[in-house]
Amino acid sequence: MKTHLISILSIFLFIGCTGKDEPITVPSEKHCLNDKTKSIIDITTAEKQVVTERIHLTGSIEYNPDNVTHFVSLVDGIISDTYFSLGDSVKKGQVLAEMQSVELSSLQAELHSLEAQIAVAKVDLRATEQMFKDGISSNRNLIETQNSLRILESKKLKVENNLALYSASPTKNVFQIKAPASGFITAKNINSGTTVTDEGDPLFSISNLQQVWAMANIYSTDVAHISKGMEVEIQTLSYPDQIFRGKIDNISEVLDQNAKVLKARILLDNEDFRLKVGMIADIFALKKSDKQRVVVPISCLMFYNGNNYALVYHDDCDIEVREVTIQTKGNGIAYLESGLDENEKIITKNHLLILEALNN
Repeated sequence: MKTHLISILSIFLFIGCTGKDEPITVPSEKHCLNDKTKSIIDITTAEKQVVTERIHLTGSIEYNPDNVTHFVSLVDGIISDTYFSLGDSVKKGQVLAEMQSVELSSLQAELHSLEAQIAVAKVDLRATEQMFKDGISSNRNLIETQNSLRILESKKLKVENNLALYSASPTKNVFQIKAPASGFITAKNINSGTTVTDEGDPLFSISNLQQVWAMANIYSTDVAHISKGMEVEIQTLSYPDQIFRGKIDNISEVLDQNAKVLKARILLDNEDFRLKVGMIADIFALKKSDKQRVVVPISCLMFYNGNNYALVYHDDCDIEVREVTIQTKGNGIAYLESGLDENEKIITKNHLLILEALNN
């Protein structure tokens, strides 16, 4: 239906009085847009796009388990101090906690004993070497003395390596627990006074959150429409105006027993760390068809009496109110079934003001 220069106010008054759908009267006199009016409008050329259905899924942000380091104690002991909290950013090698342990006392005592034995063994070796030169001692005695010293030095090196592995502090008499990797603390299971064992649960976990997972819930009604490789758009309450984009990397084959849904995994880059673990997300899977339709911004359409209209611009003195039919819509745009052709121009800003100006 094509009608030139229709006033919305005239439509409201006319139909409001009659209570019936009557033919719309078209003013016979044309009105042209002046420079001031043209400065407040935007004119867009209609284009065709592939029809894309947006399937709404719910989900949440989770850390990527492939980038998580769990720290397990190698010895028994008691935590004396902690220097980190859940969510803290830490660097590799940073001291996160200190632990008192009888293992430390045992290793230090063994080290002191070995150092004393090595000192004696060195004296014995010098004496044996001198006796060997004087012909008093045999070559076998010399080799045995040398081997005894090497064995003691090997045992000492092993103890020193263990002390280094446990990050023993020579001044505080404690084992220092250091961050094995850089990242963020995503789990913490210790506090001052906590007793730990070498067979217990991880003391803490560190995750590199530069990549995270968005885990989407696929309900039974959507299973047939969601597939691996589909592009998705993700929005969160924290950043409602920002869209995070990714692709479905994997879909589980087994229903989650609690939620009764399939889980879809989306890998997301998170270099600015805006996405936080635990965030609730709206996830839109983009199902593309093989059809193309003319698209227009939803905001430029006018709804009246059950129909949608757009302002079609031909020239400054020829603006048409055109009825259009919407096939589907989403993400701020409408795919039109009919009413508008490709490359036609439409007014997308202040269109209601233009209608009023044309009527006046």
